[in-house]
Amino acid sequence: MRGERRLFSGLDLEVSAGQAVALTGRNGAGKTSLLRAVAGLLRPAEGTIEFDGEAGPLEAEAARAEALHMVGHHDGLKSTRSAWEELLFQARWTGGSEASARAAATRLDLDRLLALEVRRLSAGQRRRVALARLLASPRSLWLLDEPMAPLDAGHREGFGALMAEHLAGGGMILAAVHDPLPVPCRTMEIGG
Repeated sequence: MRGERRLFSGLDLEVSAGQAVALTGRNGAGKTSLLRAVAGLLRPAEGTIEFDGEAGPLEAEAARAEALHMVGHHDGLKSTRSAWEELLFQARWTGGSEASARAAATRLDLDRLLALEVRRLSAGQRRRVALARLLASPRSLWLLDEPMAPLDAGHREGFGALMAEHLAGGGMILAAVHDPLPVPCRTMEIGG
């Protein structure tokens, strides 16, 4: 529910290791709300969200704290910090290290931008800083809200390759999209 409006009901979705699911639907259908519910930022009006590990069910709080990343519409970056300060902070906050943050910056073509304040970066550059935390502190489930939207063609291709690597390593992706994901995926229409 958002306000008094029911976004969807009867939703049954399972994402397993190595799988990607693209959430599609009109603007306002509830794609972002579903991602936020999985991340624990919204509580569903009914139903459950469950997390399973190799040894069985996981406590939701532990799974959210240790096994998922969410990159939303807003990149969640502090505009007055340098790109490096922000990436390093986020990497350490989520269990990464300085070395893993540097490696992530290189993989996402950020090395020459690291000294710049976040507010001086383009939308695509800011998105790459936000996406870098996915690599700087690896977690199995990536929740992505229009991850490719501000990226140019070359960086879309590069991030597509990183998504494919994540899935090949047993990771999972749940992404709200309007454009197709660059990896094999199931599609679930929300609000249809």
